[in-house]
Order: sequence, then structure tokens, then C-alpha cells
Amino acid sequence: MWSSRLAVHQLQKFAAAQLTISTMQRAQSTLPRVYVTRSVPPDGLEILRNSGQVQFEMWDSDDPVPREELLKRVKGIDGLLCVLTEKIDAELLDAAGPNLRVVSTMSVGYDHLSLSELKKRGIRVGYTPDVLTDAVAELTVALLLCTSRRLTEATHEAKTGGWGTWRTLWLCGYELANSTVGIMGLGRIGLAIAERLKPFKVKKFIYTDVAPRPELANQIQAEYETQGICNKELFSKMKKTSIFINTSRGGVVNQEDLYDALATGQIAAAGLDVTVPEPLPTSHPLFSLKNCVILPHIASASFTTRNAMSSLATNNLLAGLRGNAMEKELKL
Repeated sequence: MWSSRLAVHQLQKFAAAQLTISTMQRAQSTLPRVYVTRSVPPDGLEILRNSGQVQFEMWDSDDPVPREELLKRVKGIDGLLCVLTEKIDAELLDAAGPNLRVVSTMSVGYDHLSLSELKKRGIRVGYTPDVLTDAVAELTVALLLCTSRRLTEATHEAKTGGWGTWRTLWLCGYELANSTVGIMGLGRIGLAIAERLKPFKVKKFIYTDVAPRPELANQIQAEYETQGICNKELFSKMKKTSIFINTSRGGVVNQEDLYDALATGQIAAAGLDVTVPEPLPTSHPLFSLKNCVILPHIASASFTTRNAMSSLATNNLLAGLRGNAMEKELKL
């Protein structure tokens, strides 16, 4: 008798447990589906896991998800969290289907997004500006110092036996003290760079504002264009002692013109964190120049900034799926 009651009790507990699991599974199946195209930094991943708001699948690798795999995985999703290596175009949006409501990119730039296609489909877009201002400003100053004082060349000479007797003008570069620094686009990052350079006793800062002016452009149906604006015309106006630094977008530089300016001594040196394409092929002529320092797009590569970017991208995604205002939404 006692054993029968115990058996019944155990069966009741088991049935209740199964009911709970079944209820949870049904609830889980009704949550919005999200695909994450890369293994994102832990702060953002933790927010996503703990939100209880979505069911998500992630390409758990530091390498990009293959295009064919991506097109398969996005089918039927409600939200997409991507990075700048993924091309979000008509092909991908068609593969995702009509459920896709939000695309959140863990980047400031959005050249990889087909904005016209996203707008046409009514898909909201989140991105991650502002949080990387300090990291990019620091890297820009570091690249300027590295280039102007020829640190990469000096390191190579020390490693390969070129360090011999002391020579009067060997590896001499240019100081920042009493120099003029020109900033193209005095936004948050441009200002942060200038603030960090002040203690180096820079004599003068000059700037040009290349920000778009949509309210004026709309009156004449003009399009904002910055492609290749740093070209031979610009380099011809610079002094032979000039150092050119680009940490914005690779597309603003005409790399052939830059190569000519560096190879002929029209300008002294250049430091690039962004190029076209990325990665830049090792056979590219710019790599053959001692006076050109090229970094693999690492301006935002600090633990603090990358975690902040992943958190903002995740919060943008979740807010968009709830139908709320995103912290940083790209207005299409």
C-alpha cells in the first residue's frame, strides 16, 4: 500500500516535470529567432543569454561565417546581429525572409549594409558609434608617433643587424612639437585626437569639416561622396615633411595616388589602419614602402571598447525586437 502511494506520487512528480518542460519548450519556440554571425565579446553575449527574450544561434568562431552557410542560417530569423565582414544585401535579406525586423551591426561603419534594401523592407538598423572614440583616438596618435618617428623601421633594423655604430642622421624622423596638425572631419573622434595631441606642444591645429549636409543636399538632390577624396590633389598641397594618417575608412584614400606621393618623396610617410580591400593583399605596392605603416584595422581593438560595442549592438537588437527605441539606431 505504502509502495503504491509512493509510486503514484513519483508518477505525479514526473508528470508535473514533463508538463513544466513542455511548457518551457513551447514558450521557447515562440520567442524571436536571432542569428549572430560571429563569436561576440562576452559582455554582449551575456546580455543576450540572460535576456530571456530571444532564442539565438551563433557562428562560434573568430573567422567569418562562410557565405553559403550564412544564407542557410538566416532563413526565418527575426533579428540579425552581424559584424562588418558580412555583406547584408538583397540576396541575404531574401534568404532571411519576411520575418526579419532588425539588423544590428557591431560596427560604426555601415558600408557592408545595403541601406536601400533595408529601408525598402522596413528593417530597422542598429549600430555602435561613440563607444570607440577613445580607442580610435589613442590608436591614431600611436600610429602618428610610430610613423613620424620611424619606429617600425627602427625595430626592423634592431632585429636584423642593421644597428651598427651611431650615425648622425640615421632613422631621424619628425617631432610633433611645433608642428601643424590637420584633421579632416572634426567630430567626436577628431576632437579626441586633438585633445590627446595638445600635450605634445603642437603649434597649430587646422581642420576641414567633410560631414554631409543632408538638409542642403536634399534641395538639389545631391549625394554625399567621400570616395577617394584623399588623392593626388590633396597630397600635392602637403609639405614634403608631412605625415598622412587614416583611421576612418579605407575608401576615402586613393591608394595609387598615396603610393606615388610616398614613393616620390612628395610626402614623408603614411600610417593606415584601414585599406581597400581588407585585408590588403601582401603583394600590394604600399607594403613595399619603408615609409608606410599599415595596421590590420585595429583602431577599436581594446577589451573595453570591443565589449562596449558588443553590449550596445546586443541592446540595440533586443530593443528593436521589442519595438522600442534603440540606443543607437541608423535612420534610413
